[in-house]
Amino acid sequence: MLIRHRANTRGRDFFVGDLHGQYRLLEQALADVQFNGDADRLFAVGDLIDRGVSSLECLALVDEPWFFSVMGNHEQLAKAALCDGSSRAWGLWLLNGGSWALRRGLGEARRRLEIALQHLPYAREVEVQGKRIGIVHADPPDDWGQIEQADTERLLWGRERIARGDQTPVAGIDMVVVGHSIIDAPQTLGNVYYIDTGAFHTGRLTLVEAGELVTRCRQ
Repeated sequence: MLIRHRANTRGRDFFVGDLHGQYRLLEQALADVQFNGDADRLFAVGDLIDRGVSSLECLALVDEPWFFSVMGNHEQLAKAALCDGSSRAWGLWLLNGGSWALRRGLGEARRRLEIALQHLPYAREVEVQGKRIGIVHADPPDDWGQIEQADTERLLWGRERIARGDQTPVAGIDMVVVGHSIIDAPQTLGNVYYIDTGAFHTGRLTLVEAGELVTRCRQ
C-alpha cells in the first residue's frame, strides 16, 4: 500500500503530473531542469498510460532506478482488461484511452503492465528537507496516518476534495501531491497540491522540484 523514501542526499527530487503516454513531453521537461539520473529522483502521481501514443515507453519507466510512481486509475482499468480478463472492463478501458495497446500489441502491453504493477503502490511518502510529502493518485484520506487502511477507490478515483474546494489540511503529513483532476495550473487546497495539467490534450506537463513544495509547506 505505502512505500517510504528517505531523503535524497545525492541530488534533487521532482514530482510530475499524469503522463498519459506523453513520453516526449517528459523527456523535454527533464532536459529543461538538467535532470541527472545518477543523483536525482522523479516521483509520478500515476496514470502513466492511455490516450498517449507512448504509453508503453511510459510504463517502462518503472525499470529506471530514478523513477517512482504510484498506481493510477488508468493502470487499474488496464489491469482489469488485460490481466483479469473482464469483458466489461475491456470496453471501459478502450473507451478511456486503452486503444494504444491494440496498436502496440496486446501481448507486449500485458507483459509490460504486469511488470509495472509490481512497482506501483497506492501511496508513497518522501522525506524532503525534514518534511514529509505524500503521493497518491486522486483523493488522500483525511488523516495520512490511516493511509494503510484507506479506501483504494478513493485513492484512485476520488474528486470530492477538489470538487468542494476543501481547504482542510490532511492530518499527519506536511503535504500530499496528487494528479487525476485536470486543472489549468498547479493548485493547492489546504496541504494537497494538484499537478495534473492535462498533458495529453494541453501539451502542458507539470514538473515541480521538491524544494518548491517544501517552501509551500513552510508558508
